[in-house]
Amino acid sequence: MKKIVLSTVAIVVMSSFGFAGGDIEPVETADVIEEGVSPFYVGLGLSWVSTRSSSSSWGAFNDTKAEDDTGDILLMAGYEFNQYIAVEGRYMSSMVGEDKLTRDSWGVYVKPQYPATEAFTLYALLGYGGLNVGTNGPSLGSLDDTGFQWGIGASYDLNAHFSIFVDYVNVANDMDADTVFDLTFTAPFAKVDSDAFSVGVTYHF
Repeated sequence: MKKIVLSTVAIVVMSSFGFAGGDIEPVETADVIEEGVSPFYVGLGLSWVSTRSSSSSWGAFNDTKAEDDTGDILLMAGYEFNQYIAVEGRYMSSMVGEDKLTRDSWGVYVKPQYPATEAFTLYALLGYGGLNVGTNGPSLGSLDDTGFQWGIGASYDLNAHFSIFVDYVNVANDMDADTVFDLTFTAPFAKVDSDAFSVGVTYHF
C-alpha cells in the first residue's frame, strides 16, 4: 500500500511541474581556475649584524670597544600552512667584517603572520638556533652555542610569487663564549649578544 501511495505522490508532483511549464535543469557549477602558488618558499637577503659584549650597549651609529659589525648573506626556506602561520629556517654567514670577527648563524622558527592588507603582512619569528663566532688572524676567542631566538618583520607582495621583506632578529642574548674575546686588546668579554637587521626577497613556487 505504501508503495502505491508513494508512486501516486511522485506522479502528481511530476505532473505539477509539467503543467506549470517548469523544466528541471541541472545546475552547472563554474570551475574557477586560479594561478597555483605553492606553500613552499625560498628567500635571499643581506643582513647587517652586530655582535658584542652583553655588558655593552648596541652602538647603532658609533663604534664601541666591545662590538663588531659584519655584513652577512641570508638564505631562507619556509612553508606556509595558511596566511596566519608558517615555519621557516634561516642561515646567515658573514661576507665582510668591520674588525676581526667572522660569524655564521642558523635558526628554525614558527612564524605567526598577520595580513594587514592584501599585499602587506606583519610577522614574528619565534624559535631556536645557533651562533658560531671566530676571529680573523690570531685566535682572540670563539663562540659556538645555541639558544632561543626571536624577531619581528614585515613583507610586501609584489605579485603572486615574489615578495620583499625587512626584519630584525635577536640571534643571541647572553651566550657564553668558549674563550674570552678581546677585539681591541683592551675590551675582553665572555658573554655575547648578537642582532641582525635584514632586507631581501622571497619566492613562492
